[in-house]
Amino acid sequence: MVLNSDGTKKPFRKQKPFADRSAPTKPGLQARATAAKILAAVVDRKLPLDGALDHEHGNPAYKALGESDRALVRAILNTTLRHLPRIDAAIASLLESPLPEGARALHHVLAIAAAQILYLDVPDHSAVDLAVEQANQDPRNRRFAKLVNAVLRRLGREKDEVLEEIAKVPPMPGWFLTRLEKAYGRDAALAISQSQLEPAAIDLTVKSDADGWAKRLNGVALPTGGVRLAAFEGGIPSLEGFDDGVWWVQDAAASIPARLFGDLSGKRVADLCAAPGGKTAQLILASGTVTALDQSESRLKRLRSNLDRLGLKAETVATDLTTFKPTEGFDAILLDAPCSSTGTTRRHPDVLWTKGPDDIARLAALQERLLRHALTLLKPGGTLVFSNCSLDPAEGEEVVARILADTQAIERIPINAGDWPGLEAAITPLGEFRTLPTMLKMPEGIASGLDGFYAAVLRRTT
Repeated sequence: MVLNSDGTKKPFRKQKPFADRSAPTKPGLQARATAAKILAAVVDRKLPLDGALDHEHGNPAYKALGESDRALVRAILNTTLRHLPRIDAAIASLLESPLPEGARALHHVLAIAAAQILYLDVPDHSAVDLAVEQANQDPRNRRFAKLVNAVLRRLGREKDEVLEEIAKVPPMPGWFLTRLEKAYGRDAALAISQSQLEPAAIDLTVKSDADGWAKRLNGVALPTGGVRLAAFEGGIPSLEGFDDGVWWVQDAAASIPARLFGDLSGKRVADLCAAPGGKTAQLILASGTVTALDQSESRLKRLRSNLDRLGLKAETVATDLTTFKPTEGFDAILLDAPCSSTGTTRRHPDVLWTKGPDDIARLAALQERLLRHALTLLKPGGTLVFSNCSLDPAEGEEVVARILADTQAIERIPINAGDWPGLEAAITPLGEFRTLPTMLKMPEGIASGLDGFYAAVLRRTT
């Protein structure tokens, strides 16, 4: 039973039994059912969204859809995951009592329908009708079909009031918001949370002439030396310069670590955890003799394909980094370590639903182990840049602090904020990089922000 807007109980109308379940499904029903299944996989089973939406190895129901329905599923899922705390609050406000325990499938049906009503350009009646149909076709949810109908119809009627009320709810899971508050303060944490609702920018790293390519592609040159695009029609491969290999897609923050080395002429360089190869390409362009390592041969295959398009070459080695022992040390090493990826929620909104505090602790321990080993691969006087795309200091600042505290012959080389006009705020008092999604404001018509990234420069003294 749900409530009328005046607070009185609203009785359900008697609904006719679902008659022919073998009849053709309504247009759009399979897309919504697929979205609900994948939402359950992400939120309840912690499976990555990218894997479910992979065109070759993804969710079977998703692969069975046509391209227009696949696009709809992606839009529904990305929107639902970005706004999920607010969607949950909206649904809860319309229920007289919480959903029964074990009614997770029902929750997902309501959530994806609510996302369409509140945030997507989908007619309310269509979202409601298809959600009711989903409930009727699922034995677990059939008895709740009238509840689904009543809740969603009321949500459509009271959309404006509901949106105003739930705007006070941070659109980020509470566990991670608490960690951000501890690291950056309440106001900054709320701003970061809100920023994940903004569309992710498309940034390019160019081989040369960022200003020229910004003009050709109707973008703006960035303080990182790359180009940020305005909205455009068509796909990335259709843009000028793609076939010629003069640029590649790489978030502005992700392009920073490789630039911290400067000129690498005459130096042996290792790019550890190198795939898909954007940073490898930067190191080659800095004139280094580059060895690219990755544990996965299939990922290295993708890296080689990307370098081929760019007309660049590197030695590639498929190996477990923790056991890698070259015959000669390196002058420079880039370790962009595996992490929780919590700095990439604008483009990967599932991250905060598939990860938790235990994952951050586990990944921080892995990063420390990789970094300690990587430092042994440096020649005396060699430089290592350690980076990752996590917003959590446990995976960045705290890892480096422990190593500097107990490792001889390793020192931090402070980054000079004056060398990074436009990103001075990203240089910490210790001289490390810490970008936040709220940084890098852009002119009107160009998306602002960048991924959350951490980077520190270390040197082996003897």
